[in-house]
Amino acid sequence: MSETFEDMPLYPKELSWLAFNERVLQEAANAAVPELQRLRYLGIFSNNMDEFFRVRVADVSRLAAFSKGGEDKQFYRDRLTDIQTRTRELQQQFEVTYKSVLKALNRRHIYIITYEQFNKKQGKEARRIFFEQVLPELDPVILKKDLPFPKIEDGMLYLIVKTVDQEDTVRYGVVEVPSDRLSRFVQLPPQPGRKTKVFAVLEDIILYNLPDVFRGVIDIKYAEAYVFKLTRDAELELDETINQSLVDRMAKSVKKRSSGEPERLVYEESMPEDMLSLLTKRIGLGRYDSLMPGGRYHNSKDFIGFPSVGPNYIDAKPMDTVTHLALADFKGNLFDLIRQKDVLLYYPYHSFDTVIDLLKTAAIDPAVTEIKICLYRAAEHSRIVDALLSARRNLKNVTVVVELQARFDEANNIAWANQLTDGGVNVIFGVPGLKVHTKLIAITRKEDGKPRIYTHIGSGNFNEKTAKIYTDFSLLTRNKEIGKDVANVFDFINYTYRRHAYKHLMVSPLTQRSGLVGLIENEISNAKLGKPAEIIIKCNNLTDKRIIAQLYEASKVGVSVRIICRGMTSIVPGIKGVSENIEAISIVDKYLEHPRVYVFHNDGDPKYFISSADMMNRNIDYRVEVSVPVCDEDAKQQLQDVLDIQWCDNVKARVLDAKQSNTYRQFKVNGLVRSQEMIHQYLSDGVLPTRIKHARERLRRDLIKKAKERERKLA
Repeated sequence: MSETFEDMPLYPKELSWLAFNERVLQEAANAAVPELQRLRYLGIFSNNMDEFFRVRVADVSRLAAFSKGGEDKQFYRDRLTDIQTRTRELQQQFEVTYKSVLKALNRRHIYIITYEQFNKKQGKEARRIFFEQVLPELDPVILKKDLPFPKIEDGMLYLIVKTVDQEDTVRYGVVEVPSDRLSRFVQLPPQPGRKTKVFAVLEDIILYNLPDVFRGVIDIKYAEAYVFKLTRDAELELDETINQSLVDRMAKSVKKRSSGEPERLVYEESMPEDMLSLLTKRIGLGRYDSLMPGGRYHNSKDFIGFPSVGPNYIDAKPMDTVTHLALADFKGNLFDLIRQKDVLLYYPYHSFDTVIDLLKTAAIDPAVTEIKICLYRAAEHSRIVDALLSARRNLKNVTVVVELQARFDEANNIAWANQLTDGGVNVIFGVPGLKVHTKLIAITRKEDGKPRIYTHIGSGNFNEKTAKIYTDFSLLTRNKEIGKDVANVFDFINYTYRRHAYKHLMVSPLTQRSGLVGLIENEISNAKLGKPAEIIIKCNNLTDKRIIAQLYEASKVGVSVRIICRGMTSIVPGIKGVSENIEAISIVDKYLEHPRVYVFHNDGDPKYFISSADMMNRNIDYRVEVSVPVCDEDAKQQLQDVLDIQWCDNVKARVLDAKQSNTYRQFKVNGLVRSQEMIHQYLSDGVLPTRIKHARERLRRDLIKKAKERERKLA
């Protein structure tokens, strides 16, 4: 394949993403994880796989279909083959893990049974539930050669049914499992005399009553059914005109998503060949689309919402929220606090309520004249939106940038845009050709007769629900120069033809790449001069080829590069002469690691940044993103302490080696370090454990030692 970086070692990003999802599956397989949480990890794995095929595999499929050159086309076809092979391996791991989790739940007297296992009492209850609740929701379609195949919705669960009537006439039909309208998990009576919790999935209730699905229209002698689901391309087709009509066009595009090109058919492995052949032909699956056999149970993403039953210790317990030291005894106006000192929040250890309180305070504060905010994803019942509407009712000028192209949140954001517009808020629908992914708030307040801007810049969404399970940083500051930069970002979003000089912020797509390049080049220059040089990267994904090429150059001259990457990374550490000074790990635990933090040693005067941007081409060049320097000394120390704790993780950290084999990391530190739990303790008592300090000192000595070795070589 012809590519600018064809000679540079790169791990395929799609396979790297599958390696990440394998880490999720490892948590499901881990007997030390509480049983219900293991089940939920299976749900997360399944949900991730659905999105992977809807988005990433769909991208590769389009490239395979539309590539003109034979070499390029074959490259993408080979990539699809590799994806299919790896996915089948993971599916096999899933089936083994699922059986293991079921056994673990059985030991806790929780059972998920199939319809073949129903006893007489359970069967009677299954009949009652079927006729009272399920049958009214069923609309079976009998297949006919001269009629189109029924519409198969993306991600929904279906049964393909074969019936034989009394005259031996064979018919096929399709039945949608109404799990979007009924609970997927149905509780049944326990075994007689035993204190157990027994559940069946909704499709087993249907299978138990299969002949009755057709309401007596067919005189059925025999019937069999098998489960399947289809994953479709989730890409939306839109032109770049951003105006009020975008809302209508986006709404139509979201509806069309369910009819996107098929990407993956997941089906029950025991499905007879004639039924599988019928499905693949009628749905229109091609040679390079994925056919994924599996057990009977599909749409395992529903396990995320499995009922919390049994003793408390079999489910993951959330950690108590830590009160930020600056907020511990503070009861007044939040603006007074931020005016005195920057506040760095770290969710979910700290409460997201602080940001909500800030907006609610701004809504009623007579000194506040204007609020601007970027909404990428908001909660279903958003107190953020409530606060903005309250501010407008209190006659504040409120501007909200709503990103209608936030993938899978489009419909939600359309609803918020309409509600905000109805409430008198000035709504802006992003930037033509760019997603507005930055997490900004600018609040203008009159103080001493002059306007002062209070800003929020963060790594995570303004979503109080995900803020309880995603780790993210938020910086609240009254820094005058940062406030001016943020105001200029909003001006750029509103008037894209205007270009501004940013004194502190790195802004995509304008200055982010040049800013990162300059910071990495500075470390390279220091290393060449024999000085200590180090880069620490914490992110979700690292796939930008130009950044990776520069990190390789940094490694070659002796810059120490430490990477904590949750998801995809194309960088290949440990190659002699190329990346031997690069180490990478990934942490998967009860909270989803979501922040982006970039640290540059800068000859002993480190520069710290938190960012909304991952090191991906799309984030650097094709989105509106912001990286902000952290200037407060206490906040910088907190960032460094958190990063050091995570680097010492030897419980939930995996090594991202050249093969991304996901081996657990054996970092030498006194005792076990599970970073998320240790960070919670650190933020609670404000004391960094001695063993982390010792590890930090060891890393510092190694950095200095390497610098002295380079200095000797230069001399």
